[in-house]
Amino acid sequence: MTRRSTTGRITFVGAGPGDPGLLTRRALDAVADADHILHDRSLPATLLAAVVAGAPAEVEVSVAEGAAGDVAKVLLSGARSGRTVARLVAGDPLTAESIVREVQAVARTSVPFEVVPGVPLAEGVTGYAGAPTGGLRTTVEVRDVTALDFDAMVAVPGSLTLTLDAGDLPAVRDGLLAAGMSGQATVLVTGDGTTDTQSTSVSTLDGIVDAAIGLYGTLVVSIGAGVGLRDKLSWWESRPLYGWKVLVPRTKEQAGAMSAQLRGWGAIPEEVPTIAVEPPRTPAQMERAIKGLVTGRYEWVIFTSTNAVKAVWEKFAEFGLDARAFAGVKIACVGDATAAAVEAFGVKAELLPSGEQSSDGLLADFPPYDEVLDPIDRILLPRADIATETLAAGLIERGWEVDDVTAYRTVRAAPPPAPIRDAIKSGGFDAVLFTSSSTVRNLVGIAGKPHARTVVACIGPKTADTARELGLRVDVQPETANVPSLVESLAEYALELREKLAALPAKPRRGAKAQGPTAGRLAR
Repeated sequence: MTRRSTTGRITFVGAGPGDPGLLTRRALDAVADADHILHDRSLPATLLAAVVAGAPAEVEVSVAEGAAGDVAKVLLSGARSGRTVARLVAGDPLTAESIVREVQAVARTSVPFEVVPGVPLAEGVTGYAGAPTGGLRTTVEVRDVTALDFDAMVAVPGSLTLTLDAGDLPAVRDGLLAAGMSGQATVLVTGDGTTDTQSTSVSTLDGIVDAAIGLYGTLVVSIGAGVGLRDKLSWWESRPLYGWKVLVPRTKEQAGAMSAQLRGWGAIPEEVPTIAVEPPRTPAQMERAIKGLVTGRYEWVIFTSTNAVKAVWEKFAEFGLDARAFAGVKIACVGDATAAAVEAFGVKAELLPSGEQSSDGLLADFPPYDEVLDPIDRILLPRADIATETLAAGLIERGWEVDDVTAYRTVRAAPPPAPIRDAIKSGGFDAVLFTSSSTVRNLVGIAGKPHARTVVACIGPKTADTARELGLRVDVQPETANVPSLVESLAEYALELREKLAALPAKPRRGAKAQGPTAGRLAR
């Protein structure tokens, strides 16, 4: 009988420079298999949160403390007890001398291990800063300034990139100047690289310390021909909403998609649920409506929100039904987002508004009842308890019978934490995006009115009217009433503000030209 080994394994995982999107598939797989994650203390909080989110719920997470030998002992102890240990490292594991020593200590034992490369800090940050290092490049990770060979660094051909603690910047500058590098050499200094708060300053070597005022932690300094290409190649910090703090007041379930789109434009979204969606107080209405669908009571079903779609499908699940229950029934949707929710369940909408994506837009295109063409004269309209009567009344005017059914209730969410309420009222957010009249009313009700300098964006005319009724100035309203158009319209507005700001006389910091997360604030 063969004795089964209880030894686990150790995986050294490169987590990249900070942006969770730079995690490799292999890194995510390694974390998903881990029983224990041991990580650097310097790992950005957002990156660590993204990694842990992909790990098993029962995973142990702890900080790597002590010298390389001490960390290696912890790794080996876990593996020898049969656990799978992921050693999470910022950047790439084998570019840090201390991690190399950990790997060497593990390699001297019989415990199996592997190394998952990650995007190195220097290369990742310079790529996000728009400063190509080129094929001939030298990268220096500064751990001990006194041990650096400044003469060798000044003599190297090609580009030079240094990663260092902000506190070491004056000594590094002095060392490069003493070794003969020109004080007028153009350099880039970047803090919080590849994160939502990345900030890059263009400076001379003489002015680099002033250029880094306000930057903390690990910095990346770039020197070489590629620095001159930043104006053309900067893409991360040049996104229209870069550095904007944007308030997203939606239901908890709906906020995620909008936040993802905002991040794509460079914004920092803050989700504040203002509405909670709950079932109707009595289920009888919805149960009769679902039975009516099955028995052929309806010619049309009209969906006015994704929440209505979800409510109907939840009832389908209760009754053991699927999309076949819609056989012979026509479906109309108030907009693209609602139609996409319907299509996700395998059903295609026959009618969407040709113009404005709203109840009024749908009503303008909806056909009147025809005794010859329409075998059934009844429409099912599942919607929120607080929805307006405009659509139902318009359909009745067109000759239809309407079963106006409460599919779900919208209730006001609990107030957000005090710091968020204070930020809303004091101008701590650059913009707020409203997607319905109820989000406007509820946000004002639970947190107060947004500050006058906060940009207010409304998805459509009814939402905008509600905002104005409550004393808010509406700055942005897209032509098409959907979330992607709302976010895109805000981005266009931000670009216009940036152009106005660029036309003003500039007062940069001494020796620096900064571009970073303060851009949104200055545009206010």
